[in-house]
Amino acid sequence: MKQKSMLPIVLIFFALIAAFLLAPIAITIVCSFKDAESRNWGPANYMAAIKNPYYLQAFLNSFLVSLFSSLFALAASFFICCALRAFSPKVRERLLAFSNMTSNFAGVPLAFAFIILLGNNGVFTILLRNLDFPFSFDLYSWKGLAAVYTYFQLPLAVLVMFPAFSAIRDEWKEAAALLGANPFQFWRFVGLPVLMPCFLGTFSLLFANAMGAYATAYALAGSSFNLVTIRIAQLIAGDVFLKPELASAMAVLLGSILWLSIWLYHKTMPETGRDAA
Repeated sequence: MKQKSMLPIVLIFFALIAAFLLAPIAITIVCSFKDAESRNWGPANYMAAIKNPYYLQAFLNSFLVSLFSSLFALAASFFICCALRAFSPKVRERLLAFSNMTSNFAGVPLAFAFIILLGNNGVFTILLRNLDFPFSFDLYSWKGLAAVYTYFQLPLAVLVMFPAFSAIRDEWKEAAALLGANPFQFWRFVGLPVLMPCFLGTFSLLFANAMGAYATAYALAGSSFNLVTIRIAQLIAGDVFLKPELASAMAVLLGSILWLSIWLYHKTMPETGRDAA
């Protein structure tokens, strides 16, 4: 009786997945092969997305911002995770809870907070200007965008990487010290090789997280940044050019990059989990 009663719920669940996940993906893929001008089917939209310098630059900009913000967040999270091991479990849990909260602080609220603090008339900008401090940081430049991306990438990197640090045993450090190794040599030849699968998995997750970000960059400077997510939105809901077929092709290309990143994450992180266990 219980199995029969659960059947309608299971069917509704799969129907919702098909309606809100599978159907939009299928429609996007089909639409990406449709040529709106000639009404023929083919890879014309994909060729336009790849050959057009403007759209190709959007992919390149998204790739570079995602790459640098992921690398910076990954490097900073390594030192933060090392420092967290020195705290007591109670303090460590509170800091991880704070990281969990800040990792969800992104999008429009994050952009608004940065504008208030570091914008042209931000609190810190005016304060440093009144103190005659040589402050030339431009929040609305690519450096500012990379800084904002790094901010919401860093807490996520700490949450993903810290469990893997349990694989680093204190006995290993003591044995390395007895053999004459300094801390740098220990991390170079022992610690980093053990954590390398976690580094690769965390980097792929951070890269996918930054590559697919849209709200933060758009709320910060509108469509001034030539990013692939912003270009897709402009092609769907822009005031001048409406090319949903081209937007679908770019979305498929972006989705393929994100899928590859998540695939790398799942291929590398289980190895780290086994090492940590």
